[in-house]
Amino acid sequence: MKKNSNIVKSYLKHFDLDLYQETLSNGLLINVIPKSGNNIYVTFITRYGSYHNSFIPYGQKEYYDAPMGVAHFLEHKVFEQKEGEDPFSFYTKNGADANASTSYIRTCYLFSGPDCVHENLEYLLDFVQNPYFTDENVEKEKGIIEQEIKMYEDIPYWKLYERTLYNSFHNHPIRYPIAGTVESISQITKEDLYTCYNTFYHPSNMFITVVGDVKPEEIIETIKNNQAKKQYEDRDPVPLKEIEEPDTVFKEEECIYGEVEIPKVSIAYKMNIGKMDINRFRVYASFYFDLKLGATSLLRERLKKENVITGGISIDIMEAGNHLLCVASVESKRPEYVAEQIDKELQDKDFKMEQLSRKKKTLKSGCIYQSDSVYSIADHVNSNLLKLGKILIDEYEWIDSFNEEELKQALSIMTFEHKQMTILKKR
Repeated sequence: MKKNSNIVKSYLKHFDLDLYQETLSNGLLINVIPKSGNNIYVTFITRYGSYHNSFIPYGQKEYYDAPMGVAHFLEHKVFEQKEGEDPFSFYTKNGADANASTSYIRTCYLFSGPDCVHENLEYLLDFVQNPYFTDENVEKEKGIIEQEIKMYEDIPYWKLYERTLYNSFHNHPIRYPIAGTVESISQITKEDLYTCYNTFYHPSNMFITVVGDVKPEEIIETIKNNQAKKQYEDRDPVPLKEIEEPDTVFKEEECIYGEVEIPKVSIAYKMNIGKMDINRFRVYASFYFDLKLGATSLLRERLKKENVITGGISIDIMEAGNHLLCVASVESKRPEYVAEQIDKELQDKDFKMEQLSRKKKTLKSGCIYQSDSVYSIADHVNSNLLKLGKILIDEYEWIDSFNEEELKQALSIMTFEHKQMTILKKR
């Protein structure tokens, strides 16, 4: 490390790969994981998603409530260029694929491709860090996003999923669609976009991850030289408004209608994790729901034999403040009966503790499987940073730390009292 003594090198045991990291003076965290092969994957992420709609903007003193969907709207408009070719054309010319996405907790800009990596990397940094919003281009984008919102409303499981979230929470912004609603995006102005951008798109609130056949010092040097041309003031973390969310669900049952031949049902359980670490509780909840409802579960096998479900039971687990929402969704001509059977199975906490060892082996094998893909490696590292606040150097050790005593503690607070059922069927 002669060229740059600030680079920290670590060994990711679970991937059998090295990790090179440096945090620049402006706060930007750089992660580089060299991996031989014929592809390079780069992600540039801000810790800003649809959750973050109530905060104190940079340079102000009062809380600001942004319209729903601003984070996603920003994702679209950051691609807008004042002059020159647009990012998609640039990356196509350079033999790379570019894209972006918004979640509840982050916005990600990315490209992948084996060629012109330094040129592509500089362009990524420049277009994301040089926004151009006008009244005209903001107004034009509203029609595009309105069509996207309506498209998602026509996807049955997505419609069921969003309604389940809305019915499960009273105040937390997870209850609202990431893209917002047609009404909420109609209220967005260029001033809203600049307020949110200037608050959350500071380098200290962002990180970049590069995985592939690269030389770490050269990648870091390219990023450092790029950032040295730009001026950023030191910044404290963004103050977010605390959300008071009750343990109860907003609406216990609802039937909604759509173009489906076979009804679909979701049953969601809202759990207050108390003082237990939410990341560890999430793993135990995932283990329990997979054991009870997963592909090899006795319940799934029985419901298939009874011919009341058409496929498997999908499981989604989401965090929202101090709550975890565990959702089971399935397609069935007898949705109420299936929901009743799922609830009955989950309430029965009788199982063999040694099955935890099997789950841990599955988690470890997942690491090995992920190590083959630059996309999976980057997504895994990014998820670590977003959810744990750090990159796990030895995930095997972390997995081994899960134990029967802590599982019993998790089960003791894994109550199924606060539940929500939404059924989607044809009118």
